Amino acid sequence: MTFNDIFKSGFLENITGVSIFDTFTALALALCLGLFIFFVYKRTFSGVMYSSGFAVTLVALTMITTLVILAVTSNVVLSLGMVGALSIVRFRTAVKEPLDITFLFWSIAVGIVLAAGLLTLAVIGSLFIGIFLLVFVNRKTHVNPYIIVLECTDHESEQRALSFLKTQVKRVAVKSKTARKDAVELNLDIRMKDDNTDFINKLSEINGINSAILVSYNGDYMG
Repeated sequence: MTFNDIFKSGFLENITGVSIFDTFTALALALCLGLFIFFVYKRTFSGVMYSSGFAVTLVALTMITTLVILAVTSNVVLSLGMVGALSIVRFRTAVKEPLDITFLFWSIAVGIVLAAGLLTLAVIGSLFIGIFLLVFVNRKTHVNPYIIVLECTDHESEQRALSFLKTQVKRVAVKSKTARKDAVELNLDIRMKDDNTDFINKLSEINGINSAILVSYNGDYMG
């Protein structure tokens, strides 16, 4: 078949239709897997503010991708027009969390695989990816970075606090220090030896320590 044969009227009339049963099956599976992606996203979200709109978008994106690929695979002329139409679409919404890109690509990939008829691959692949994300995302251990927000009354109490922490944790580093007339505030990055956090209680009882706060964070620090 030559390139000119593709655009002959006889070829245009040869359109492979998608049966109603196949359409409903693909869309139903897309809905189920989209809801599974929604569940995994909700359980593994670690950002500042959870967006229910983005979570629902993942479900809709899975179904829309399935619908588009079903149409493309049924008609080669429509596929050429679809490529041209989608090439001019621009999305300018900023992705705030790096992990959100994974979920977006996951939704699109599931829609493509389902529409291609690889139902087993879509289901098994989604289960494998979902279990992986549930196990490894937001996994908290004592080796994760922690921040201690410490408020001292003077330089002597600050030194006592640092000396005490060096005996209780693996590593301690000063990230920021704010000195006022009657108080000194320290932000300390630490790595704990184990899961025991009782040293914070003892730290707050040191003379000259007004407060001691232990906070877990993801390790991203600017400055």
